[in-house]
Amino acid sequence: MSDSLRSWTCRDRRIEWGERTLVMGVLNVTPDSFYDGGVYADPHRAVAHASEMIEDGAALIDVGGESSRPGADPVPAEEEMARVVPVVAALRAETHALISVDTTKAVVARAALEAGAHIVNDISALRFDPDMASVVRDYGAGLILMHMQGTPRTMQASPTYADVVREVGDFLKERAAAAEAAGIDRACIALDPGIGFGKTFDHNWALLAGLPTLARFAYPLLVGVSRKRFLGALCDREVDGRLPASLAALTVAVRAGASIIRVHDVKESCDAARVADRISDEERKHGRLDTTASSS
Repeated sequence: MSDSLRSWTCRDRRIEWGERTLVMGVLNVTPDSFYDGGVYADPHRAVAHASEMIEDGAALIDVGGESSRPGADPVPAEEEMARVVPVVAALRAETHALISVDTTKAVVARAALEAGAHIVNDISALRFDPDMASVVRDYGAGLILMHMQGTPRTMQASPTYADVVREVGDFLKERAAAAEAAGIDRACIALDPGIGFGKTFDHNWALLAGLPTLARFAYPLLVGVSRKRFLGALCDREVDGRLPASLAALTVAVRAGASIIRVHDVKESCDAARVADRISDEERKHGRLDTTASSS
């Protein structure tokens, strides 16, 4: 196995990262998500859409029952579980994809893991619920730690950084260390710089340009740029018209070292990732690809 090829442990599954980009399909079972809110609130429709994304090439499905769009209000845990758990259980029974639950609540994470989820995608990086770390540890689940200033309700009020790439990197390293100190295996952890979460237009572009720095950390790097507002602002497109910009941005992210891309449009994103991966193959072949990773 090459230095750039590693294994991400997600309960009973291990998934290689570092050579082929992994595509995570977004499955929002919410009424108010910024792009597809309400479209997949029905569990049968949600499972059908997930199956389509898997057929189109998604290796992971990220199920979310609470919107994290700017200004979103929190959802009671009982309601979030009612949205998420039936979908997770059906996906576990009907597919072989890795299932991620997008939640900041330990009780929701536990219920989803009991239903068969493999990964907890925590946009708070274990900060909102003191019980989350022990749930992830006890199940040996994969864990995605994301950077965000504030909460979804407040994050876009006035995000401020002196050096966004350095500060996001320092935060992610600190949260990974906290997770490990709580007993979570290092091999279970992945990092997400949280593009669009508590960042201005300029911060998002600086982070995208600075991804090679974050990709040198010894963890899988997940990047989500799909149809986000900063792309629409640059190209003057509403959310339905942002697919071309999304594909361009995710290609840049893959070339910069992203291991996992979180997307709404799986088929098109898989094609873009294959192109980026093929170029990286050529660079490896000719010794032109920097695969150096920090141990920090």
